[in-house]
Order: sequence, then C-alpha cells, then structure tokens
Amino acid sequence: MRRISNRVAGLDVHRDSVTACVEIFDGVEVSVIKERFSTTVKGVRGLGEWLADADVEVVVMESTGVYWKPIYNILSDYAEITLANARQVKGLPGRKTDITDSEWLAHMHLCGLVRASFIPPRPIRDLRDLTRRRRSLLNEATAEKNRIQK
Repeated sequence: MRRISNRVAGLDVHRDSVTACVEIFDGVEVSVIKERFSTTVKGVRGLGEWLADADVEVVVMESTGVYWKPIYNILSDYAEITLANARQVKGLPGRKTDITDSEWLAHMHLCGLVRASFIPPRPIRDLRDLTRRRRSLLNEATAEKNRIQK
C-alpha cells in the first residue's frame, strides 16, 4: 500500500493511561517504538514531548468515550491530531491489547486508511461544554425542587 506519512503515532486512550506506538518508515522498513503514559497533565505533556522528540508528523487516536478530549486539547500544541471513528478503525478479532490497538491505529493511518472525524474549533467546543453543563445544572435544580415539594 502507498504510505501517506513516514512518522505516525497511534494512541490507545483509557481513563488512567495512554499507550503510544510510533511507526517510522525509512523507505525500506518500518520501525516501532512503544511507550505508556499517565493521563495526568504532566503525563500527557510528557507524551507530547516524547512525540516531538520522535519527530512525529501525525497522531491518530480513537474517539471512544470522553477520555480523548483532554488528550486532544493538550497534544494539539505538539502535533497534528487525527481523531478516528472507533467503528471505522476496528481492529482484527482475536487477542486485543492496548499496544496492539495503538500499533493498529498507527499502521492504518500510515497506509492512509483513517478518515478524520470532524472536530469543531476550540471556541465552539468550549461553548458546547458550557451549554451542556448549564443544561445539567438546570436538570439538577428541577430534580431538587421536586424533592422539596414531596
């Protein structure tokens, strides 16, 4: 297959950790570097520096759950990020680990098989978060009023 990037990182994001796999294509063969980071701000910044040291061109990660959001916000300062739909990049059946998931993501993007999901600009994302939080607080206020009336 035709390769679209020479240095791609695949991230498998969970609540407590991020598994990263960097695939580097030198024209002849692919070398792989793997590492695990915590999801604290310090850990994600360390991940960003690790990616910058490896001269990663593109980072690809799945959009499962909400755990990708803080990772995306911090890493967007370090590299171009492609957020992939989890259904689209579903791995092969069989033994499934964080490392194989991150390798699979990197390999699929390296070959041009990942289509990026739409992510609105930062101000729109912030506005969405604010309106969702407001709606949640209004629902909680209504529930409290109903409890008091009972």
